[in-house]
Amino acid sequence: MEHITFLVAVVIVTALAFDFTNGFHDTANAMATSIATGALRPKVAVAISAVLNFAGAFLSVKVAGTISGGIVNEKAGVHPSVIFAALAGAILWNLLTWLRGLPSSSSHALYGGLIGATVVGVGLHGVNFSVVAGKILIPAVASPIVAGLAAWGATKAAYLITRRAGEKTTTKAFKKGQMVSASLVSLAHGTNDAQKTMGIITLTLVSAGALPKHSLPPTWVVASAGLAIALGTYMGGWRIIRSMGKGLTDVRPPQGFAAETATTAVILTSSHMGYGLSTTQVVSGGIMGAGLGGPARQVHWSMARRMVYTWGLTLPAAAAVSGAAAFVADRGTWGVLLVGAVLVLGAGSMWLLSRRQPVTAGNVNEVTPVEVVTAAPSTQAVAAPTVGAPAPITTTAA
Repeated sequence: MEHITFLVAVVIVTALAFDFTNGFHDTANAMATSIATGALRPKVAVAISAVLNFAGAFLSVKVAGTISGGIVNEKAGVHPSVIFAALAGAILWNLLTWLRGLPSSSSHALYGGLIGATVVGVGLHGVNFSVVAGKILIPAVASPIVAGLAAWGATKAAYLITRRAGEKTTTKAFKKGQMVSASLVSLAHGTNDAQKTMGIITLTLVSAGALPKHSLPPTWVVASAGLAIALGTYMGGWRIIRSMGKGLTDVRPPQGFAAETATTAVILTSSHMGYGLSTTQVVSGGIMGAGLGGPARQVHWSMARRMVYTWGLTLPAAAAVSGAAAFVADRGTWGVLLVGAVLVLGAGSMWLLSRRQPVTAGNVNEVTPVEVVTAAPSTQAVAAPTVGAPAPITTTAA
């Protein structure tokens, strides 16, 4: 019993650590475009996002139910060590993609980790693959497309409505609008992503017998998960903010407003339906749609391809790492300690590597030009920079 109690405590702490990484990894989802257009100062943006992520955690628990009683079969006898292994794999993948500045999905890292660890620790019967397909895989494909189309239409409408207004007036108005739309994205993000950690903690408590099956997250779980993601958000995932704000397209205020509005609508609808989608993919789809809907119709397709490759790799990669971790952790206390040591060592190493070329609030909008991979002139961002403006970000193909 003491071993189980200790393991449950370890899993809860690790789940909150994942929630923290989710916060700074996904800050870009809400604030990248507002920071890129200058609508909000970087530190102000992440502070607003942190507060609204915390508030959003209290608005719904349907996604938490998808995690705790949907993906994993509660009757299969999932042990806390399996959940610990799932979290270890998800955290390591989050940190690796953050180090590389790649906007991968924290949600899919968690789902992949949970699936891989459960298959190894329990067996195939421990995973409800129908739920995985219906509430994770299908939304993963559909949500960025829906957000992209909505943002494309909203951008077209924004430019059409303001076509007779002066550029200065239009820019000022849409920057003010972005203060609201970006805030709504943060609120929506809290309703979806914070719940995933709530679901993991609830699943742990159910597996340990501390809660009955099909329980909803207790209030202390909701509050702690909301606080962890808010603190992570305030830290600011500046590397990914740079990639999202400057890497996909040269976002202008009307496009930023359109992308954020479309993103909010998709995320809130999905949260209401209990779909555990990737907010990263939704935002990315919205930004690409807004880029194509603007006058220049520009998207940096080389960066977009790298992102899509990362999305496709996230779930299986996290599953593989977590499956290996589950195999070790299932050996007993020494296995759990070994997995924990590898997690701490890996996280510390990636943080030290990030210090070699730090990205902060002060330089998040600075970009360094690299080789251009030319696509169609109408869609590839290859415009010459104006005097005094930063050079356009471009990336090599993966």
